[in-house]
Amino acid sequence: MPADSVGRFLAALDPEHREAVGARPDAEQRRLAAAWERELEADDELDTLDELSPAAAEAEAARRVMKRETE
Repeated sequence: MPADSVGRFLAALDPEHREAVGARPDAEQRRLAAAWERELEADDELDTLDELSPAAAEAEAARRVMKRETE
């Protein structure tokens, strides 16, 4: 599992978004990864999910970040 936040964020994304985000500039990737970390920290529902499945919580947070990006 990647140790840095960008790597963890990319790993949490679905394959289509992973490829698209991976093609973006490093600064943009870091910005999205920071938003992903904030989402994980701020949402109590994700805390509960994280207890059951950390990977599912990370994937849900990544989905939410990407949804906001496309709105």
